[in-house]
Amino acid sequence: MVSIERIIRGFAGTVILVSLALAHYESTNWLWLTAFVGANLLQSSLTRWCLLERILRRVLKDRPVTGSCNTV
Repeated sequence: MVSIERIIRGFAGTVILVSLALAHYESTNWLWLTAFVGANLLQSSLTRWCLLERILRRVLKDRPVTGSCNTV
């Protein structure tokens, strides 16, 4: 079973890489998305609250999931 933490890290990494590619090929304004994801990662490390984790817990409520954060 994949943990919620691994899903979040994979999602954040994917968004960062896609936004960097878009910034390189389309517009440098896509770097704002990279900064936003980075700021959210920093915020969640300080407060232990993550919106994506909350969403995933509701979506995956029927499946057993594990995670390092204890938010409900």
